[in-house]
Amino acid sequence: MTDKQELFRRLPAVHQLLQQPQVEKQLQTAPRHLVVEAIREVLDQLRQEIQQTASVPDDEVITGRVLQLIETKKKPRLRRVINGTGVVLHTNLGRAILSQAAVDAVVKVAGGYSNLEYDLEEGKRGSRHSHIEELVCQITRAPAAMVVNNNAAAVLIVLSALAKDREVIVSRGELVEIGGSFRVPEVMSQSGAILREVGTTNKTYARDYEQAINENTGVLLKVHTSNYRVVGFTHETTREELVALGRKYSLPVIEDLGSGSLIDLAELGLPGEPTVQQCLNAGVDIVTFSGDKLLGGTQAGFIVGKRELVERIKSHPLARAIRVDKMTIAGLEATLRAYLDKEQLLQENPTMRMLSEPAEVLKKRAEHLAALLSALPGAHRVATVPGKSKPGGGALPTTELDTWLVEIQSEQISAENLAASLRKTDPPVIVRVQEGKVMIDPRTLLPGDEKLLVKVFHEVLTG
Repeated sequence: MTDKQELFRRLPAVHQLLQQPQVEKQLQTAPRHLVVEAIREVLDQLRQEIQQTASVPDDEVITGRVLQLIETKKKPRLRRVINGTGVVLHTNLGRAILSQAAVDAVVKVAGGYSNLEYDLEEGKRGSRHSHIEELVCQITRAPAAMVVNNNAAAVLIVLSALAKDREVIVSRGELVEIGGSFRVPEVMSQSGAILREVGTTNKTYARDYEQAINENTGVLLKVHTSNYRVVGFTHETTREELVALGRKYSLPVIEDLGSGSLIDLAELGLPGEPTVQQCLNAGVDIVTFSGDKLLGGTQAGFIVGKRELVERIKSHPLARAIRVDKMTIAGLEATLRAYLDKEQLLQENPTMRMLSEPAEVLKKRAEHLAALLSALPGAHRVATVPGKSKPGGGALPTTELDTWLVEIQSEQISAENLAASLRKTDPPVIVRVQEGKVMIDPRTLLPGDEKLLVKVFHEVLTG
């Protein structure tokens, strides 16, 4: 015990570390409280280490640890990373990448005042819905539209406005769980609507819906299972069948498309997904979908459909609580404008570009990156191999895209430790680890990422 007490006394005091020239220099670029906080955290760590190892590092090492922690604390928590996983809509990495046009639009409105809720022609208060409603309606051919902060919020307000205290009939096989363990039934319950499940997990018929309709039925709901598929012995009630039932019993039909698509993905060589336009053409009264998945824009939830119903939703008290801000509107407007020209869309929209990039192009990109990494000093092996990319974001769940991977194997460091070291670089690099090798998929690399990858791999591999 006496030995450990002596080691504790050998630890420098906070004021002593503050007087170290290198630490004192940090006070020129970092707030004093941040520097003091870093010092105290390091000293706490050292006290714990003394309990376990009965040793204490010298002052130079302690100062180095303080400086390293200060640098870490100075960095923003939300940071740009390099996505080497090949998952295009990576939920944990921020999903869709905005086009340059969308980024420019966000910067313009964020850096100055805007006509967010001001009618420039009338010179009086306007509506924030007006900035993109006309554009959304032009693309989808919907009579009316509004945007909220995400698709779960869209479903929430639609059900609250149209079916509070009334029954919502939905197939048992469509009660999905979305990201973060949030479940559609739980979102529905918060709306005040009463969930009425019909059918079975794998089979639901139109007659199941019809038999459940009663005097307290509010809406008929269809949920597109965008993040999973039921295959085999199945039967799904079509939207056309639901629309016919809705017309027969004067009930609105709502379809939650989830990921949502505004173009026929089959034209890009991808499996077909129902488009918003197809749902509306089939007679669905209200369609909801996401803005940051297959649409490739900012996080948002779209509500499109019959004007009377959309106006009721706009006037609901929840509308203010889940409205979007000026930066979201600016990014969405720029993203949507590209949808007016398919050629422009494929050139500008990173999500569309990544999803449609052919394997032969990715092979050339992989070979180029592999050559750059092979030239780095250090004992490591680099090769290119065929592989698969994933759309991600709960979209196209059974789809795998042909790609080429760059695999790196070091003789000095395991793949797991190499991946961990890459996450600590600036910028952090997120990779796959497979069969004892680090894998990088060029599908999700952005312009300029290759140069940064060479830099960070040089730092990590050469120590």
